[in-house]
Order: sequence, then structure tokens, then C-alpha cells
Amino acid sequence: MKTLTLCALLLPLAAVADTPWDGTWVSREDSAVMDKKPIAVSLAKGVWKNDAYHPALQVKADGTDQPVKGYSYFDTVAVREAGADAVEVTNKKAGKVVGTSRISVSADGKTATRKWTDETGSAPASGEIVYERVGKGPSGSHAVSGSWRVVKIQNLSTSAKTVTLKGSADGFAMASPTGQNYDAKFDGKQVPVNGDPGGTMVSLKRVSDHKLVETDHRKGKVVEVDTYTLAPDGKAIKVEWDDKETGRKGSYAMEKSP
Repeated sequence: MKTLTLCALLLPLAAVADTPWDGTWVSREDSAVMDKKPIAVSLAKGVWKNDAYHPALQVKADGTDQPVKGYSYFDTVAVREAGADAVEVTNKKAGKVVGTSRISVSADGKTATRKWTDETGSAPASGEIVYERVGKGPSGSHAVSGSWRVVKIQNLSTSAKTVTLKGSADGFAMASPTGQNYDAKFDGKQVPVNGDPGGTMVSLKRVSDHKLVETDHRKGKVVEVDTYTLAPDGKAIKVEWDDKETGRKGSYAMEKSP
């Protein structure tokens, strides 16, 4: 469950007494700290490979929907060349488009930009991720092929970077403009993320009045752990995410909307 790579931003409101967590929060794109582990992609001999997923993705790149297994949010992937410097990817679930990506490489081949849309919720989200090249692709492969490291997240839609939070004496709730939401207690019991087609379950632990830990589960396995730390002045929240499936970690900051 990711937007900034998205991840931990997707997320009802339990109406109780006001707490320092309560309000609308907007993530700062310039605060994102991404994992330094490179992502390897390649388009060669008509086959698309991308190890950013778990499990790593490999499909025929002929523009048609290719069935895939093992992914919570999509069951087909269509990949096509969009010229000498770009590749377009469309993910579907049960025949419905749930996400698109267009990866474009700069003229000097040193950077790439992925423009993405996420339509898994009741409203779409979108944004861009900028990468720097750290390795070449196979000989004769498409220009997007190679090893890439994330350097920047930009142009996030309001729906991708905004959440509404509400705390209580014994729990915490989150809601996203894209329709995903949950309301959980600090008892470690799992509750569903409503509106999430991936079937994510959430459990919460309160470390202190200004710190809590959210653990995401799918199919009985822990897939992500997110730690939320509220600043002493109550104006910012640091979110540290730990993707257990891919082994990647990072963080970003959210500021309270006036």
C-alpha cells in the first residue's frame, strides 16, 4: 500500500476528543528520503523485466495484457515501447485499469522519469518519480534498461499526498481522498483497510502520545511497517516506512494543513 513509492500515505475518522494528531496533513515532496538500493529494469528481445516488484516482474512486451500471479493489486500487465526513449506499462485487475506508468529517459541517458497513475481507489492519484542511472542495460536493449536509483518525487496530485487523521484515547484513524480508510485500536488487533483492493489489514501500537507504529498485513504476512512521529509543536509528522516485501526503507514528512 504505497503513494510516495509510495507507500503509507493511503489512509477515517473516529470522532472523539481532539488530539494533536487530528487534522488534514500534506506530505512534502522535498522531504522524501528513498532507499538507495537500485531498481533494475530491462526491455530486451521482446521481454520486460522489473525487479522493483515482489516477486520480480517478467512479461512479454507486445502491448497485450499478460496474465501474472502473486500480486495483490493487479493480475495482468501490458507493456509497449513508446518510441526509442520511453516505455508504457498498464496494470489491470479483473479487466479494469488500476495503474499506468510511462518511463522516459533523458537525451543523455543519465536520468529517467516515471509518470504514474494509481486508480485502485475511488479517486485517482498521480505523480512522478525521478531516477539516476547507476548501471547499463543489456547490450542491444531499449534505452530505459539498466539499474536506477530514486532521487526525487515530484508533481504529486492532492489525492496522493493528503490524509486526514484522527486520534483517540485508545485508537487512531486515517482517511485518504482516494477512498481508503481504517479505524483501529492500539490493541494489536488487525482491522481491514476499507476500499483497498489489495486486502490490506492494519494493526496499531502506541509507543507514546507522539509516536505510533502501523503494521500492514496481507494474506497473513507482514508487508510493511510504518512509524509515525509527531513533532513536539504538533505541526509536522515524520513517517518512516519499511517495506518488508522488497527490503526497501525510507521516510518523508507531512505538515498540518491550516
